[in-house]
Amino acid sequence: MSYSTIVSNNCFLSLATKFTARGSRLQCTLAMARSAVDETSDSGAFQRTASTFRNFVSKDSNSQFPAESGRYHLYISYACPWASRCLSYLKIKGLDHAISFSSVKPIWGRTKESDEHMGWVFPDSNTEVPGADPDHLNGAKSVRQLYEIASPNYTGKYTVPVLWDKKLNTVVNNESAEIIRMFNTEFNHIAKNPDLDLYPSQLRAKIDEANEWIYSGINNGVYRCGFAKKQEPYEEAFKQVYEALDRCEEILGKDRYICGDTLTETDVRLFVTLIRFDEVYAVHFKCNKKLLREYPNLFNYTKDIYQVSGMESTVDMNHIKQHYYGSHPSINPFGIVPRGPNVDYSSPHDRHRFSK
Repeated sequence: MSYSTIVSNNCFLSLATKFTARGSRLQCTLAMARSAVDETSDSGAFQRTASTFRNFVSKDSNSQFPAESGRYHLYISYACPWASRCLSYLKIKGLDHAISFSSVKPIWGRTKESDEHMGWVFPDSNTEVPGADPDHLNGAKSVRQLYEIASPNYTGKYTVPVLWDKKLNTVVNNESAEIIRMFNTEFNHIAKNPDLDLYPSQLRAKIDEANEWIYSGINNGVYRCGFAKKQEPYEEAFKQVYEALDRCEEILGKDRYICGDTLTETDVRLFVTLIRFDEVYAVHFKCNKKLLREYPNLFNYTKDIYQVSGMESTVDMNHIKQHYYGSHPSINPFGIVPRGPNVDYSSPHDRHRFSK
């Protein structure tokens, strides 16, 4: 990380800590009002707000957003687990030839000269940050600009993923849980792997139930630990994270995947958190009771999913570590990125013991 980046991050810290007391409530300035890091309640607990663009791409050619090759673009951050869900689907369903994608820079920057908001920004060139791309579609300098193109009066969060319609020049959807469902079924006529169904009808009830407790306890649970601003909500979230991890460990001692012997949506949703656990969440978010590597079943399972064809290309650990350690100065004020542990997820695993 360069000196200029560290200086920028320290400026970000001074912005991020501008709070004014109003009764018992802390009112955040615009500097952090549209970033997940400050979605906390009066009790100090992190509370994620819902996504706002919820249109649906359909295989119906007469729909407002028909599933057409070359029409859509997926804006992601390799650092973001929610965006990585969507990129995973592009790769394993074989849709990356039909739906283009690009990544923002890993470290948040100023999104507008006229205010202090920090968020996802694009590089100025293809060589500025390996893996990050300028916005060749709209010429936007930040994800914020994309939202403002789609809705000039938009006042919500400027998040990724963003599924963009090139024809109508607008955001279709920014909810990862819905985008992956679209990628699973609506583009099968142009997918290279149309027979791969990650949400099969006979497992949907089981998948939905697992998604719910895994999201609450693990996917969002690590954020509830990391972004908590008081001890009590942190400890409550910490307890739930490890209860959910223990539950996964037990399930994976009996079955290859969370919902049985078939790779499903639940596994992709769980994987994107697990792959970040030892490198980031155990340190940065204080989820330090046990490392992923201390769970034999979970660790081997994570390697198994990582080695699914196409999945390795969705993981850029440099982006992941630079983002978390470099974009949350209220947690890591000097932006120092730990050198380790550099876990090798391409090493052999034991999950083939469940093969029939």
